[in-house]
Amino acid sequence: MNTKRLTQLETKDLAHPKGAVVKADAAPRQTGATASEALDQLLGAFEDYRHANDERLAELEKKSQADTVVEDKLRRMDEALDKQMARVNELALKARRPEKAGAAAEGLKRQSADGGFASTEHKAAFERYVRQGQEHDLRQLEVKALSVGSDADGGYLVPEETEAAILMRLANVSPIRAIAGNRQITANTFKKPFSRSGLASGWVGETATRTQTASPDLAELAFPTMELYAMPAATQTLLDDAAINVDEWIAQEVEAAFAEKEGAAFISGDGVNEPKGFLSYTQVDEDSWAWGNIGTLNTGANGAFAASSPGDALIDLVYALKAGFRQNGRFVFNRSSQAALRKLKDGQGNYLWQPPVTPGAPASLMSFPVTEAEDMPDIGSGTTPIAFGDFARGYLVVDRLGVRILRDPYSNKPYVLFYTTKRVGGGVQDFDAIKLLKFAA
Repeated sequence: MNTKRLTQLETKDLAHPKGAVVKADAAPRQTGATASEALDQLLGAFEDYRHANDERLAELEKKSQADTVVEDKLRRMDEALDKQMARVNELALKARRPEKAGAAAEGLKRQSADGGFASTEHKAAFERYVRQGQEHDLRQLEVKALSVGSDADGGYLVPEETEAAILMRLANVSPIRAIAGNRQITANTFKKPFSRSGLASGWVGETATRTQTASPDLAELAFPTMELYAMPAATQTLLDDAAINVDEWIAQEVEAAFAEKEGAAFISGDGVNEPKGFLSYTQVDEDSWAWGNIGTLNTGANGAFAASSPGDALIDLVYALKAGFRQNGRFVFNRSSQAALRKLKDGQGNYLWQPPVTPGAPASLMSFPVTEAEDMPDIGSGTTPIAFGDFARGYLVVDRLGVRILRDPYSNKPYVLFYTTKRVGGGVQDFDAIKLLKFAA
């Protein structure tokens, strides 16, 4: 077996000599400098992985026990594949990002076409506030616009372009936000009515009498927004540098903090001062499913896949979803679960997990796209580490319009802190659109 590709991937982090200084914007030293090259590396590495796993399965058939050397090789290959997948996604994401100068020029063009002088004025006043602490112009603009909940104590609203940049970055890096439904609101709570019984209907002749239909049983879902904050810091020297794009810097700084907290909350948040994650709702066996609960299917073995035909549990999970949801279905699990799923085959010997076919595309499991979310639980006794569903229909992310920033040059001298807050909520909006695989007998 040719292990050259895997060796390259496993040793790529050693490319720089000890003590060397690597610039953040320097060209990567890893193999695969472009998304296409990185994808070719990934496909080749997966081919080697398949050969190694076939060797493991052959050992199991002969001795009922796999060679520990082969098991260790597979573990290292899994780590290398995960790193290369991340590399492919990173390069594809960079390729999709617009040029900063072009994006800024296009934004100004749109503002001019829409008569957006106020937006340009707000942007200029906001930049003076961030760089120099001059808040008079910004306060006057927000008083004129009757902005509520935004004052000298609570901070100032960022320009629309900055808010859009923050939300766009979050959609790129926050796994559940990227696949969930989204609503933007101006109130603190989004309320959505739904019918428990459905609307009564029936067939009728052209001239036949129309009998009165039964009234639907209506209920209401409420999605309150909670405050999420980050506090990036900068030196005054950095802020005085005219080459620094303030909007881009703020979006970059809060991206990681917001995405990390959102990612965990959308999956397992308890709904107290944070969104309610889809794993926090009551879980019931699919045979006794009712609205308000998340349906589960068992693997047939406690803390593991069944020894015989392990992929059957995944097939059952897919077809537990109604056809209307299934056509937009996708799997969600973490990297540890993905390592276990890579080893599974169908009855014809084909691997159920497949790498992406184009740069920027997700990997697939049984032809359905995969979203890797590290906040999903690991495989264990009674856990539900694998979700499948139409998340755009099943889970709703609610953003309250307005991101606020409070400039604080006093608390941690010589640094200037920027207390940045946004309000976000989330919860299941259709309990029939998400199903979970439970590792239980």
